Amino acid sequence: MMNKKNSKLALMLVASAVSVALSGCGSDGDDGKPGIPGLPGGEPAETIAQLNLDVTKVTYEDGMPIVEVFATNEEDLVVVGLKDISIENSAQLIPAGATGAGNSANWQKLGSTSTFVDNKNGSYEFTFDSFDTDTFNADLTQRFNVVSKASTLLDGVTPVPVSEIVADFDGEGYEAQYTKNIVSHEVCTACHAEGETIYHKATTAETCITCHTQEWADGRDKPEVAFAHLVHNVHNSNKVWGRNDYTAETAHAIVQDNCQSCHVESEELTEWGNWTRIPTMETCTSCHTGIDFVAGEGHSQQSDNSNCIACHNASWTEEIHTGGFVEKKAFIDMYGMNSTLTVNEDKSATISVSITDASGVAMDVTDLVSKIQRLETITNVGPNFPVMGYTNSPGTDLAKVAEDLVSIGELKDGVTIVDGNFEYTIPSLPFGVASPAGIQDTDTAFSFIGLEMCNDGTAAVACGDDVMTTSMKADMTFGTFSGEAPSMRHTDSVAFNTCENCHGETFEIHKGNHAGFVMTEQLGRENADGEVIVGVDACVACHTPDGTSWSPVGAFELKLHARHNDEGIIKDCAQCHNDFNLDAFKLKGAIASSNAPSEEYTTPIAATCISCHSLDSDDDISILKKHSIEFLENSGSIIEGDYVEANQAAQSETCLFCHAPTIFDHTAVKM
Repeated sequence: MMNKKNSKLALMLVASAVSVALSGCGSDGDDGKPGIPGLPGGEPAETIAQLNLDVTKVTYEDGMPIVEVFATNEEDLVVVGLKDISIENSAQLIPAGATGAGNSANWQKLGSTSTFVDNKNGSYEFTFDSFDTDTFNADLTQRFNVVSKASTLLDGVTPVPVSEIVADFDGEGYEAQYTKNIVSHEVCTACHAEGETIYHKATTAETCITCHTQEWADGRDKPEVAFAHLVHNVHNSNKVWGRNDYTAETAHAIVQDNCQSCHVESEELTEWGNWTRIPTMETCTSCHTGIDFVAGEGHSQQSDNSNCIACHNASWTEEIHTGGFVEKKAFIDMYGMNSTLTVNEDKSATISVSITDASGVAMDVTDLVSKIQRLETITNVGPNFPVMGYTNSPGTDLAKVAEDLVSIGELKDGVTIVDGNFEYTIPSLPFGVASPAGIQDTDTAFSFIGLEMCNDGTAAVACGDDVMTTSMKADMTFGTFSGEAPSMRHTDSVAFNTCENCHGETFEIHKGNHAGFVMTEQLGRENADGEVIVGVDACVACHTPDGTSWSPVGAFELKLHARHNDEGIIKDCAQCHNDFNLDAFKLKGAIASSNAPSEEYTTPIAATCISCHSLDSDDDISILKKHSIEFLENSGSIIEGDYVEANQAAQSETCLFCHAPTIFDHTAVKM
């Protein structure tokens, strides 16, 4: 029999929950295979690339839960022989306000267990050695957090990937009438790699939430480890956190205090708007420091959360936390650019830039000059392998052409306004010079244009001291000396949506050193299938094979790998890549790999690998660690060598004779 308690908690739950029809777990159907009726049967899986877990049944004996977990692989074959699987947390949900007026709903731990019986048909039956039957309340939502660590099957050989789930039920093992689900795991994996530990051992937000309860934190006198406080703290750099005084500069720079980076409206998340409706001292102090509520420092004095909502109503809370980002996005969308690059007979090129309104209609830029902080153009030759360096390239002795058409509200010398558009003529460009990508590539010049505008948050204003500026949508344009169709760099490896998933829609790239830009559809172009793809190909105008003056790995092929690798957030190729275009290496030559600018060069495949995987790090466990430099060089690679030699050897590397990297397994080899 079940233990039932009539309590204040139960009454509040019934009053606040949405009533749904109770339905049992499992099915009496039969799929025709040996096994549990309604569930996959047949022979067990021999390999497990993906482990899928499901809580299929919960029953109780004398208040103690018995939990059945069903395991299958990516092919829906049952998984038998799991050994490192447990119920990390069993918890129940205390409704909002139940522990005090204004308090949010919180999970309360009841127990955990690693005791189970493998039924040899994909099902695992868990019983609890330790479970808080005195605290258990059958009128509350019950959660089971199942964790299977990355390990092997009982055979000690077959690898098993990590898998974590939470499953919520009512106190009798039926569908839960209410739960607290504010942020989804998918939102977290927009930045954090799927299956990688987020901080210590958890790989999903749901596991973190179920473990880092308010009660658990209060019991240790560490309010900072309750999830609602902790998760904001580690994404905001206003104060240090953790045992080692960690700061959150990187995460803060990405999230930029934009609550909507994580709090995304969703039909699947019934409580996604909870963050605006239930403000609490515990959550607010995670970002807003210097506040002592009890002492009345930095805020009016209060000892609990009972009066928070009196001032901080839901609409005001949402507006104050998101209004700036909404306004910024609206301002960015007010303007666009259309550009052309016309190559002249003397190999000069005339760039023309028009500013458009929100509907795409060209405006007379005469009226906008005073409101433009910076209109920057960067021009190079050879989209697949630029032949003009960030500074002078050893191959052409030329640097990219960077010109501001407008600076702090003033038209620059040599820039004219023709038919309402900005025009500037770039001196002779090195069309047709020898290039690893071929003469066709150097028949093409390309310009990347960035626009930074002065504004008051909602409208463009005249530039001046202390006037706010915003980086706008960027543009890219091509021109050829021959008049033929331009050569273009591929955009099928990384699309901008993978960048936007983490950085958001208003992330200003390179603002400060440059005009900065926001990646939008304006940088897109149609592929062979007629699809508009927004790529990151414009970045090579600056991030040339010769690196940059301030980075030894400034080449585009290396820079993003090195930067994201150092920050430690990107741990999986598929987080950014939607494909690997290995044919692109056929169009590349030597890449500056150290002591920039232009002193030591590496052949392109080895350089790209080394940008993530150090050859001399004791901690690096990559495939490159198994290769000595001598081995690589015997395979045709030049490692940090002479520019001429590395260029000559660029197409002699034999790495791809054996290696066949994919975004899901970049260490794959041909068998």
